[in-house]
Amino acid sequence: NCTLDHIREVLSRYTKSSAAKVGQIAVIDWFIPSGPTGMDPSQTAFFQALNIGTKIVKGQIELVSDFQILKVGEKVSASGAVLLAKLGIQPFSYQMQVQQVYQDATVFSAAVLDISDAVLIQKFIAGVANMAAFSREVGIPTEAGLPHAFGNAFRNVAALVADFDFTFKEVEDVKKFLADPSAYAAANPASAPAAGGAAPAAGAAAKKAEVVEEEEEEEQDFDLFG
Repeated sequence: NCTLDHIREVLSRYTKSSAAKVGQIAVIDWFIPSGPTGMDPSQTAFFQALNIGTKIVKGQIELVSDFQILKVGEKVSASGAVLLAKLGIQPFSYQMQVQQVYQDATVFSAAVLDISDAVLIQKFIAGVANMAAFSREVGIPTEAGLPHAFGNAFRNVAALVADFDFTFKEVEDVKKFLADPSAYAAANPASAPAAGGAAPAAGAAAKKAEVVEEEEEEEQDFDLFG
């Protein structure tokens, strides 16, 4: 069994080249490169009809510079079609392009096939998050909002149990932290430098206060005996 994506991929692999026909609307720009063409000097009339600069080198016609033979949106001229045919150039190519898809009695655009599973999952998760937020705001319990409801309920229970001599397994870590916050700081050394940095600052402040007090005492002694 093939998926629709696989069928479209297989179709895109096959292309068919086509020669330019007189009066056909060009869908691409095409340039004939400069250099030897492999044509003998007797066929210069085709190049002259198109105002293409040429020269004869070693018995064959060479183009002096690149020449644009086809322009997008313009018709293919008779001389241009003949020249491309003589050079063996088939500038156009064709392939099947899927425009609409039929599946399960439904017709939809082929652009739907470009939507990957990752995009669908992302859209679904965003929808669930919106539903959870809406249900919490209006106070209507939904399956999407249950994790948030349980989280809020656990925080309320933990806050209540923290003030009583009662515990259970899920709240033990919370009570340990409330009983000894320093143990949490020791287990998380990242916050230690901040605490260590605060200690010297506190020591400097205390030292400064002592100096100020000594100066005040000296001034008082001077006033008493002055």
